[in-house]
Amino acid sequence: MDCERVTELLMSSTYAIAFTGAGISTASGIPDFRGPNGLWRKYSPELASIEYFERNPKGFWDFYSLRMRGLFEAEPNKAHYALAELEKLGLIKAVITQNIDGLHQKAGSKNVIELHGTMRRCYCTNCGKSYDSKEVLKIIDQGISPPKCSCGGIIRPDVVLFGEPVKGIYEALNIAYDADLVLSIGSSLTVYPANLIPQVVKEHRGKLIIINMEETPLDEIADIVIRDRVEEVLPCIVENVKKLIG
Repeated sequence: MDCERVTELLMSSTYAIAFTGAGISTASGIPDFRGPNGLWRKYSPELASIEYFERNPKGFWDFYSLRMRGLFEAEPNKAHYALAELEKLGLIKAVITQNIDGLHQKAGSKNVIELHGTMRRCYCTNCGKSYDSKEVLKIIDQGISPPKCSCGGIIRPDVVLFGEPVKGIYEALNIAYDADLVLSIGSSLTVYPANLIPQVVKEHRGKLIIINMEETPLDEIADIVIRDRVEEVLPCIVENVKKLIG
């Protein structure tokens, strides 16, 4: 691992951000999407599309309720806690994530932009009423699927489904324009437009550090590429930072 070099770049930066993908949560027991044991190797991505939800809401919820339960059982791992610590130390200004699991906030990160929404909230497609996802799962457990709002509308998770625009992309891009360093952590960097975030930082002469087990399309333009487990790399960086600041 090249933790020392990453630490040097991080400490010399003035506005560093983190960009995270599914790979940061695999150590928490949440499968990624496109890896050897990825979710889309077991299920069709169609099940997470807006078209499928509208055509077959019960089938959609049969899949999504299982996924929700798995996410609620998950806890942050060392990588999540390390990022929260780097933010607390003032070195990471924002976390822009593709994940919907809420583990960054659970670990203590404060400035988090969730590009793909959150699995922890739902809302009615008719009146817009907000629901806690655990409340929705209780409705499903009562045999009501798809879950219905008191107004009669169908409830859906507050996530970005395939076929829908991402949330907060303009806010995230504005942050990327200002950043002089981005840690790309556990992302395949293949999902558009989220993968524009690290590209924008690099195009504006910032540093790009990629920490991911698999190759990514941006490896050739990165300043540092680390092929190792993020839950080992990030705590190493935090340890080095603390040594340097005493």
